[in-house]
Amino acid sequence: MDLRPPLTRPHRSRQASHAQQVAPFVLIAVVTVVDVLAPPEVHLGPFLAAAPAMTASFAGPRMTAFVGLVAVLAQVVVSTARTSLTDLNHTFQIIALIMISVFVTFFAHLREVHEKEMVQLRTVAETAQQVVLRPLRDRIGPLGVASVYLAAAAEAQIGGDLYAAARTDTGTRLIIGDVRGKGLAAVGDAALVLGAFRASAHQETELTGLVDYLEAAVSADLDGGDQGGESFVTAAVLEIPDDEPVLRLVSCGHPPPLVLRGSGGAVSLDVARPAPPLGLAGLVTSTVTAQTFPFGPGDVLLLYTDGVLEARDRAGTFYPLTERVAAWGGMPPQALLDHLCGDLLAHAAGNTLDDDAAMVAVRRPAPR
Repeated sequence: MDLRPPLTRPHRSRQASHAQQVAPFVLIAVVTVVDVLAPPEVHLGPFLAAAPAMTASFAGPRMTAFVGLVAVLAQVVVSTARTSLTDLNHTFQIIALIMISVFVTFFAHLREVHEKEMVQLRTVAETAQQVVLRPLRDRIGPLGVASVYLAAAAEAQIGGDLYAAARTDTGTRLIIGDVRGKGLAAVGDAALVLGAFRASAHQETELTGLVDYLEAAVSADLDGGDQGGESFVTAAVLEIPDDEPVLRLVSCGHPPPLVLRGSGGAVSLDVARPAPPLGLAGLVTSTVTAQTFPFGPGDVLLLYTDGVLEARDRAGTFYPLTERVAAWGGMPPQALLDHLCGDLLAHAAGNTLDDDAAMVAVRRPAPR
């Protein structure tokens, strides 16, 4: 499993941080000089309150308090230079500036505490997700396999994307899915689905029986979290037999997988009778059916979550997955995913994704 954070620009961030730190002091200096030189009827002291208020938006409470102190001292200098500290107008300006500095320092403290809590929560969620999503081996039976997980922007909560593979006596079974919701609740729901898949993939003879087992496990135990009990999981469950050039697919409301031919072109595996997402089967009347598709030697199967399709460029255009990968069928699974990840991030605005994205590539080797 490859967890890749979004691309960053540390040099530009350091420049922006330095400019932000200097700006309040520049403002204080300019206001102080102009106020001292201004006519007696002009008072610019109230503008000094903007310095600590500006600082509270990006710095911690200590920096905010220091800027507030400098602003108060600057107001004292102005008062002494223009009249005296006992002047009623300047006295009230100093008192007001002290009160504003105290308030914004308190707000900076609250913001810093909230940011630390969010960082801690995301760290816990990422650690839990890495435990849940076990790495896929690069070879499972006769198949070549690669997987990747692209984390969304740092501000976003981690998602519940999932994938797994299991060997049976006759072939390989795979699942890829996406839990509705974000955060630790989504990671817990993903763990539930993966645990049910790993427990039953070796026991259920038919692929439809495996999906029925997953549906029963999800319906009984899926965590509604903050979704009001409306959580569900979109999933694609597949079976690739060792001795037949086909694959069998049950789609539970998940984006259709793609098969890339070695000669070029990408075929979307759209099932005729999709099943509802896991956890919602009790709301509709449906029968789980597995559909068979050709999957011959040299073909590459691409599984993905909707974070890939929902990546947008600055113009709001969604990533055209099928069109982009149509010419990449001859690549090995790992090279394919590396190429796809680079192209996807280049397409996304700011080189970051709004939603987590998981991808799995599986290749049936050509006969020697």
